Amino acid sequence: MLRSVMTVGAWTMASRILGFARDIMIAARLGAGPVADAFFVALKLPNLFRRLFGEGAFNAAFVPAFAGALVKEGQDAARDLAERMSALLALWLGLLTVLGLVFMPQVLALLAPGFRAEPEKFALAVELTRITFGYLPLICLVALISGVLNALDRFAAAAAAPVFFNLFLMAALVGLAPHVATPGHALAWGVLASGFVQLAMVWFAARQAGMALRLLRPPALTPPVREVLRKMAPGVLGAGVTQINLAVDVVIASMLPSGAVSYLYYADRVVQLPLGVVGAALGTALLPLLARQLRGGQSLSAHRSLNRGVELALLLALPAAAGLAAAAMPIMAALFQRGAFGEAAAAASAAAVMAYALGLPAFVLVKVFAPGFFARGDTATPVKIGLFVVALNLALNLLFMGPLGHVGVALATALAAWVNAGLLAWLLVRRGAYVVDRRARRRVPRMLAAATVMGIVVALLAWALPVGATSLARAAVAATVIGAGGVVFTAAGIALGAFDPREVWGMLRRKRAKGGAG
Repeated sequence: MLRSVMTVGAWTMASRILGFARDIMIAARLGAGPVADAFFVALKLPNLFRRLFGEGAFNAAFVPAFAGALVKEGQDAARDLAERMSALLALWLGLLTVLGLVFMPQVLALLAPGFRAEPEKFALAVELTRITFGYLPLICLVALISGVLNALDRFAAAAAAPVFFNLFLMAALVGLAPHVATPGHALAWGVLASGFVQLAMVWFAARQAGMALRLLRPPALTPPVREVLRKMAPGVLGAGVTQINLAVDVVIASMLPSGAVSYLYYADRVVQLPLGVVGAALGTALLPLLARQLRGGQSLSAHRSLNRGVELALLLALPAAAGLAAAAMPIMAALFQRGAFGEAAAAASAAAVMAYALGLPAFVLVKVFAPGFFARGDTATPVKIGLFVVALNLALNLLFMGPLGHVGVALATALAAWVNAGLLAWLLVRRGAYVVDRRARRRVPRMLAAATVMGIVVALLAWALPVGATSLARAAVAATVIGAGGVVFTAAGIALGAFDPREVWGMLRRKRAKGGAG
């Protein structure tokens, strides 16, 4: 599992780094003004549907079914299932895209109701979202083929595809922006173009893996397809509850003063780095592994895999959360404070980072616990929890938005994530699907102690060091604080017995000996 996690994590890290370069360019050019708010809403809608109908619910239902068909019935049966599902997905998403293009003003009146008070910004958001909405069917087909590749233990191509999203947006901002109405229009066209490239990339990777798919095959509701659809329906909410909560954040933020949507976007981008690298990588690698172990009757191995997943998640998420909360201002200033994005915008975004960071370990744990249900074919339980958490997030948003503004929106999301992770873990334990073993009981509290020590040291450094008047000075301060935090956590973790460096080194050596994943 570690080899797969590191393969996905490495490509995701590359994508996140390019994503930061992209966002630095966007912040310098657009700042946190009306065009930025309109583009981020335009980007949010197709991404929401992608994560619900593509990566989230679809993978939760499709990957175990595809893996099972591959093991029990062979490659032809698995390919037939994938082709039938791609046809249905293309038909459904094509219809959804057409409806979205026609009724986009009504859709955005629900997603960003506060924009209606500024007619020009609302009209711009409608125009940009109509461009980006064509990305939806393309990227959902990318998610389908990525699921096929993941089930075949081919993680690299699917994880590398998002790199092209960032490259195309940066290229559009530089090369296309002078020739269209606003930089937001250039970014929107870059989003659409990247979808075609990502789809071509994963399709060729599947072909090289011996699983070339006919994407235009006539759809048919065969028994395996009906079973996937039956499990997928409740999983739309169960697997995508975090994304629904973030969509609720956009609704609430649109009602706050101009710039709130942008502050939350930039803060979320920073928090998404560890969440994407750790959470997405663990969830991607853990689901097919658990599915194979459970279908093979290896329940003890499944328990062990889930324990190690939790342990690895917290080993990386706890220090990341402590560091982000303690050094939010130096980090945001170093990343974004330039051009149209001034000190006030950096401070406003940093406050949201601190709130989001409180929920970072929970966001990651949800990615670990959810496969414990999906691998057993249970998509109903997460959706029940998801419905409750969405309602809770909305209630907390309404409670906090008045006194705390956009920071209250981020805090509500973090608290809702802890409730989500806690309920998933409690039910897994209650059903005997997750037994916390002795190693996890010993190490997790020590990880928390090491992260606390690190957070205190980082907070003191961030307070003592000046932010810096130039971009280079701000980057130096952030690098010093982050580097010191890494050293302190490593030293404290070893001293407290939170992890064994020899064990980690041994796993890395085994990974290199086996070679990279395809």
